[in-house]
Amino acid sequence: MPAGSQVIMPRIIAHFDLDSFFVSVEILNNPALKGKPVIVGGKERGVVSTCSYEARKFAVHSGMPSKKAMLLCPQGIFLKGSYSEYSRYSRWVTNIIAAKAPIFEKASVDEFYIDLTGMDKYFNPLQWTVELRNQIMEETGLPISFGLAANKMMAKIATTKAKPNGYLQIPFGKEKDFLSPLPVGDIPGVGGQTEKILHSMGIRTINDIFITGAQVLEDSLGKWGADLWIKSQGIHEREVSSYHEAKSISSETTYMDNITDPVFIKAELVRLTEKICFELRTDEKLAGCVAVKIRYPNFETTSRQTTIPITKSDDEIIPVVKALFSKLYKKGTPIRLLGVRLTELTNDAIQTNLFSNSEKKQDLYKAIDEVKNRFGKISVKRASSS
Repeated sequence: MPAGSQVIMPRIIAHFDLDSFFVSVEILNNPALKGKPVIVGGKERGVVSTCSYEARKFAVHSGMPSKKAMLLCPQGIFLKGSYSEYSRYSRWVTNIIAAKAPIFEKASVDEFYIDLTGMDKYFNPLQWTVELRNQIMEETGLPISFGLAANKMMAKIATTKAKPNGYLQIPFGKEKDFLSPLPVGDIPGVGGQTEKILHSMGIRTINDIFITGAQVLEDSLGKWGADLWIKSQGIHEREVSSYHEAKSISSETTYMDNITDPVFIKAELVRLTEKICFELRTDEKLAGCVAVKIRYPNFETTSRQTTIPITKSDDEIIPVVKALFSKLYKKGTPIRLLGVRLTELTNDAIQTNLFSNSEKKQDLYKAIDEVKNRFGKISVKRASSS
């Protein structure tokens, strides 16, 4: 070895993914659903959030419009979803991992990365990960798969190949060999449109991507093409981001003069909610619980909360805030302080709220938030809050 050279040790990354998470929770709470084509998502409107493997046999998949799922699988059992239960089980799994893992990242409500780099000096990483998986399954009853590899991308691909309810390790140095025969769509981030372009170029396997070369891919796909060529070799540099879950996002106002005007109170509830929803989206979070706080002139303080389907949208949270206020408020009594709080926050990564067919809505909020970031938070607001 040349003098002064340094050996770069490979990372050891585990990727955990709860199998058909929402369906698995529904089956735990109702064992009669086991072995049946269960589909979580609105039946008449919206999209499929998760479906059982029995439903997948009929070509039903996540993100599919519910109406199409009904045509493909008319015998499917459609469930609206037990959102508070999903949140509870997600926290349960998170707490088990947090108690064991040196560094972990919660990528979504049902997906986790763990960095075990350097831990091989003290234990066998594969055995440790198997034992953690067993603990999660024994304590929660949920099926869970994992992949173990030298980076996040390879670990995620390994998990996909290990499903359902299994595990797979890709040895360091074997990444390119493992990827070569796989279809291009197996690379995370390659969507349907990119796949069509690659197919039109005669590129069908990941090895085809490598053979084509970075320049040709960049000419056709831009910067993403060059990145794709790097990924085809199993190279991925993104690190595991240490998980720190925010406890809540809140906003409250104490009024110089006690307020009683119902119209003004309603506008204030909307204003406070819009403010914290903007912060929620800025932090790339989703909320699963809403609370309203009222303080009266005699300093009596009261609050009320409720769980909700995970969301980041003003229009879904504002009606809940108004309903909570109506149940909590002593009608006609002056108010000294109003507050709104969002809790049960989770990362807005990979799995967004698929329960509300919200792609257009997300584009709208993105545009609104861009204006707020440029001109200030109060530059755009609802007519009802003015």
